[in-house]
Amino acid sequence: MAAYSAVIVIIAALLYLFFYFTYGKAVQNKIVRVNPSRPTPAHKLYDGVDYVPAHPLVLYGHHFASIAGAGPIVGPALAMAWGWLPGLLWVWFGNAFIGAIHDYLSLMSSVRYDGKSVQWIAGRLMSKRTGAAFEVYIWFALVLVIAAFTAVIAGIFQKVPEAASAALLFMAFGVILGILMYRVRIDFRVSTVLAIIFMLLSVWIGFKLPVHFSFHEWAIFLLIYIIIASSIPVWILLQPRDYLNAYLLWLGLIAGIIAFIAIGGSGRFTAPSFTTWSANVIGGKASPFWPTIPLVIACGSLSGFHSIVSSGTSSKQLDNEIHGLMIGWGGMFTEGFLSTIVIAAIAVYGFQVFANAGIHITNATWGSTYAHLVAKKVGKVAIFAKSYGYALNNAFGINTKIGTTFASLWVAAFALTTLDTATRLGRYAWQEIFGMFTDTSKGFFKGITNKWIASIILAVFGVALAWGNQWLILWPAFSGMNQMLASIALMTVALWVSKVQRAGKWKWAVVVPALFLWITVTLALIWFLIVVVPGISSALTKYSVGFITLVGLALNFMLAWEFWLAWKKPEEEYITPTAG
Repeated sequence: MAAYSAVIVIIAALLYLFFYFTYGKAVQNKIVRVNPSRPTPAHKLYDGVDYVPAHPLVLYGHHFASIAGAGPIVGPALAMAWGWLPGLLWVWFGNAFIGAIHDYLSLMSSVRYDGKSVQWIAGRLMSKRTGAAFEVYIWFALVLVIAAFTAVIAGIFQKVPEAASAALLFMAFGVILGILMYRVRIDFRVSTVLAIIFMLLSVWIGFKLPVHFSFHEWAIFLLIYIIIASSIPVWILLQPRDYLNAYLLWLGLIAGIIAFIAIGGSGRFTAPSFTTWSANVIGGKASPFWPTIPLVIACGSLSGFHSIVSSGTSSKQLDNEIHGLMIGWGGMFTEGFLSTIVIAAIAVYGFQVFANAGIHITNATWGSTYAHLVAKKVGKVAIFAKSYGYALNNAFGINTKIGTTFASLWVAAFALTTLDTATRLGRYAWQEIFGMFTDTSKGFFKGITNKWIASIILAVFGVALAWGNQWLILWPAFSGMNQMLASIALMTVALWVSKVQRAGKWKWAVVVPALFLWITVTLALIWFLIVVVPGISSALTKYSVGFITLVGLALNFMLAWEFWLAWKKPEEEYITPTAG
């Protein structure tokens, strides 16, 4: 049976709307029990740096740009090696039953604990050693986030210099908009008009004045950028720049939706719906769809990184509890819809991208050669960007290169936000890890947790891993640690839901996906260590990735045991004034 982009896009939109207004609203009312009159941490603890109330649309833009990055584009694009149907189903049902509830409850549990991180909450609900172990796990996971996204962005900037120019302008215009919004305090409607103008100017000037540098030169630039961006107040760059990103997102999504509906019959899927259970994906090895799919689709379906964004930055900027569903649940669904567009684009135009690159690929060879060709020949982002460009050309007559450049900017702009947000969150984790020294060695603690020192250590480690550009190794390593983080975060909020919120049978809406995900990702990481890591050619990458994965697995088993011990405790031990 033939599939068409218009049908898939419409089905996705209806599914997301249905689950948002039924399941999402039920979780908001039955589990969280939001109270619009309760002051949020942004107001209670306002400091003008991290705790800053934001307009819901501004926060939505910042939150989505932070959680999305390149994940909902690169992961689903790579998962096409199994065919378009398996990845699409993982995205849709992962969104509905794991990703959205994970993101929303991570956000709202943090709001109830004065903006504390999900790892702090784990320490509160389980034990102090749990919180410490969780912090260490997150820090190592963020090293891999920085490594993977540095490789992605440097690759985009090298191959699409127009996108590099536009992204740099986004940074400059973001600072200008931040000053106008938070210091001059211009009207929100005026700032919205300016945001749209700045976005269009960035794209136009970027297309006219491309910036050319090598992969390693861009890596050095990104190292300097994330150290600075993660250490300055959020209102200077992060909030306003991500507000610009929000309009870029909506423009791209709306254009994509209209394009894939407008092309009608010509939007027939030509890529195979299913190739083989064990396509050659991760490190060039035959990778069974289950359990290895979470090593490929790191975002789009679900992501543990979202929990530390939700509880690390977004909870400190939430103006009102009632906005939480739009930020947490809505942000995850938007990411899933973006992944749907990615899958549809490649399913329609993937063969055309390969053909125009002089590459011969067939349905029969797709499962064995697709991932290698994308990583080494076409480009990990280009496979989507060029497909998107063809769609805009066929639907609206827009020059294919302009559409491709726009799509590349789209990915780069969000990936940049993930980079600086990950560095900021890593700084928080580093500071909390060394919190044990506050009483015994105050001088040492003050030095090692200085925001600049903490940011530099994390950034240098991450960028060093990206230096060899071994993307087919870095991506699944990051994805596995990321998805394992999601299962641990789900276990943490499951305790909050059961013991603090006392949500009765609704606790199973969190416990079941947490256990399913834990089993899946644990098996996937063990497979990765046994099958993939021994064959890595670079010694630095092999031993660094292998060590981080081993540490992650060890902490993962420890945290699962701590969850079980806490789960058996009676509810009376969890009486707290922060309950809903």
